[in-house]
Amino acid sequence: MTDNKKIEQLSYQLDDLTLAALACGDKNNQPVLCLHGYLDNAASFVPLMKQIAQENELLSNRYIIALDWPGHGHSDHRSSGAHYHFFDYVSDLLTLFSHNNWQSIDIVAHSMGAMIASAFAAAFPEKVKSLTLIDSFGFICAPAEQTTNQLRKGVMSRVKTVKPNRTFTEDMAVKARLHVSDLTDEHAQLIVNRSLIEVTPEQNGVEAGNNDNVLYRWRSDPRLRTLSLYRLSLVQAQQLFSDIKCPLQLIYGDKGMEMVVTGLEQFSSAIDNLTMTKLAGGHHVHMEKTEELSSLLNDFFSKIQTSV
Repeated sequence: MTDNKKIEQLSYQLDDLTLAALACGDKNNQPVLCLHGYLDNAASFVPLMKQIAQENELLSNRYIIALDWPGHGHSDHRSSGAHYHFFDYVSDLLTLFSHNNWQSIDIVAHSMGAMIASAFAAAFPEKVKSLTLIDSFGFICAPAEQTTNQLRKGVMSRVKTVKPNRTFTEDMAVKARLHVSDLTDEHAQLIVNRSLIEVTPEQNGVEAGNNDNVLYRWRSDPRLRTLSLYRLSLVQAQQLFSDIKCPLQLIYGDKGMEMVVTGLEQFSSAIDNLTMTKLAGGHHVHMEKTEELSSLLNDFFSKIQTSV
């Protein structure tokens, strides 16, 4: 593995937030921004980075950057009193683009990251050269008549949220993640490792030297688990998605999220420039099928470059 293919740690100081990222490739090349899903982190793109490092030609002219969203991974939590509104992530992206002076770049995004990237591509089409969505298509919607109930549930979830003080071993954390996902042991380990912060014996109320097991807490902000105060109606979501004008690629797993099938029914008619590929895999198909993914991305980017 050459030096410019090693995975490096990055950080971006954006106003009052420091966002962390992982990157590989030559930083002088065109960036490809990778955006993870809810309660994941940048490590979900490490298998892809390792795959690219093994290939001498595929994506060799790109600089792959995988971001930790605010409140996730090694990025800062939002300030006291703030919350994690969906559209605030779109604002975070615009600030990140301005910070790096990115003009128009390719985005690869999974799950929640795909929904954020879709909204960003619609609102700021001049910033997005192409958009690859992984096991996600469209937005989570709710009928307009549920607006009041959604507001009540969202506010009440904030009242109940408290900072957890429970500690656990790494093995316990991995098992907990496996229980609520379709991740393999290896892939769960990658994401969990970047999601934990070690607790010193003193912090855990144990005298130094008396603790046989290293204990951890979650790095992620507990406020991420609160419910949204609002949902887009289907009409609003369709209007937003219809404004995506860049080349759009969907890669999804045959055992992935049902929302992809529903999303294609509800949103695909408004998109003229769509490429779709179904792979054998689950919701985290981008971690399972890295060889196929890197090849699909390489072909997709090459076609865009040729057509320009």
